[in-house]
Amino acid sequence: MTIAATTPFSAPYRQPMTLLGLLVGVTLAPLLAFNQTPSATLYNQLLAFAGFGLLTVGLAWGASLRPGWRLEGVTIGLLIMLAAALFAPALNGLPWSMAWTSAAMLLGAAVVVQIGRSVRGDQRDDVLTLFCLALVGAGLLSVVVCFVQFFVPSWADGTVIARTGLAGRAVGNMRQPNHLASLLMWACVAAVWLAQSGWLTRRLGTDGRSNLALGLLLFLFVLCVLFSASRTGTLGVVLLAVWGLIDGPIRLSTTRVLNRSTGRLRLGVRVALMLTPVMWGLCWLLVAWWTHASGHAFGAEARLNEGAGSPTRLAILANAWSLLQRYPWTGSGWGDFNLAWTMTPFPQRPVAFFDHTHNLLMQVLVELGFVVGGAVLLALFVGLLSAAMRAWRAPGAAGHCAFMIVAMIGLHSMFEYPLWYAYFLLPAALALGLCLAGDARDAQSSPSGIVPTRRWTPLVLGAVMAALAPLTVLDYLRIVHIYAPPADAASLEDRIAVGQRSPLFDLQADYAAATVLSPGADALSAAQRTGHHLIDVRLMMAWAKSLNAVGETDKARYLVERLKEFRNSAADDWLGECAELAEVAETLRPFQCDPPTREYDFREMRDVVAPK
Repeated sequence: MTIAATTPFSAPYRQPMTLLGLLVGVTLAPLLAFNQTPSATLYNQLLAFAGFGLLTVGLAWGASLRPGWRLEGVTIGLLIMLAAALFAPALNGLPWSMAWTSAAMLLGAAVVVQIGRSVRGDQRDDVLTLFCLALVGAGLLSVVVCFVQFFVPSWADGTVIARTGLAGRAVGNMRQPNHLASLLMWACVAAVWLAQSGWLTRRLGTDGRSNLALGLLLFLFVLCVLFSASRTGTLGVVLLAVWGLIDGPIRLSTTRVLNRSTGRLRLGVRVALMLTPVMWGLCWLLVAWWTHASGHAFGAEARLNEGAGSPTRLAILANAWSLLQRYPWTGSGWGDFNLAWTMTPFPQRPVAFFDHTHNLLMQVLVELGFVVGGAVLLALFVGLLSAAMRAWRAPGAAGHCAFMIVAMIGLHSMFEYPLWYAYFLLPAALALGLCLAGDARDAQSSPSGIVPTRRWTPLVLGAVMAALAPLTVLDYLRIVHIYAPPADAASLEDRIAVGQRSPLFDLQADYAAATVLSPGADALSAAQRTGHHLIDVRLMMAWAKSLNAVGETDKARYLVERLKEFRNSAADDWLGECAELAEVAETLRPFQCDPPTREYDFREMRDVVAPK
């Protein structure tokens, strides 16, 4: 549905709502350090949703979108996962709060992909420029955060600048080194577009100054990647150099070479990109010299001594492959990898608690199985291939830069799960959509006489996205009051009861109920519900005690066997009771001291019905 134009429409850089949306959703979302227990990143993700909602409203109201949406590979893959999330409560008992959260993320990403590909051809480059300015702004602000966290971590107050618990490493305001590195890699790609498009040249006067500014920006961003000590970030630096190496002029004949107007990267831009590994090496030498002279910790050097690989992540991938072999057709069920992995015997499991396989491909397969998961991956592959081919064949480097944003986060997704965070998922969706958008040639070839119109459907969808953010905060405060009660707070039991009525965050309240209430039917039900979300030592001990209290002692012992595999010191005292009571009569022997009689499928642990 459209709204006919009655007034002249402005370009994207003259649309206040579009500018505000990019500022909030791209620049500020990863920079917000303030958080409230129990989630460290919820407010960042809500800022991303609100910002992209405002961006959608701005583009729709400013008549910057073409009519009609078209299903392509990535959108189809997102919609299949959306269906899996919505059917999960019926198929594998997934709590509706997890289903709604997943659905919001997937539907939001699908909408933003369509918004990106619907941008009018004559405005695509302007939208990309504004997007890249927002990313560079986020990168430069993150540089300030990195310098504080690396050089003077005592200045970090936890509200404006997040504290780092990793000696000699910067973690950014997202509190994760790999997330910081990925944001900085995006900032590098965005800086390349600002130089390539001429935006820097128009502000600085000459291409030479533009190239110098690009080199300085890349150096700062690469330096802070080193401060993060992220191995994924280092691979991203190598990818930048490869991009600079291959994205040059294409020779059509022995006498003709595609020139700058056809869109391959300028020579100065390519040189800056190819020098990024040199920048990284120079930064290493400088930082190593300074840290050795000053006695300051150097996290990247310490991680190098640990080796280039990650045995823990290789182990979790091996465990996930074993799970996939157990459940090849159905998988563990959407959202239930954590539960299935925790409740399945893995004597050599990594001792950390994982709620993700740290690999996008494996995550989709292990949760959805070979058939549905394979269909999702095929759709995503076809969509990404189509976007890459369109971006690389089109004149101009806009498509190249947009696709490199997708490629960078795709690289990260092979070792982590950044796309489970809205502040990475939604910008990546926009970049992918811009790869598929038309360019100025499409606008020139359109039939004459067509008047730009405001798009009603995306305008409404954007308004809903923006409005959901403050409503979600109000719901989340029910949970905050459980873990950080205000001065006039009700009793803990009353606060837990209120939190359990939350439509989105009830599982955090269930965790409190499972670990605070006396072992029994109520605590067991709460443990089973919150066990879909995240399991740790405290929950496993409380869960086992509740199973024993309702007469499911053998299952309680099975759960204790899984707890022992994590070799976590938090359970030592409880498990140590067995040695202390070794001489006590058998009738007084604690249940956790004996092995179970058989192995239980994780679904049996999930579906225990406590007696009334």
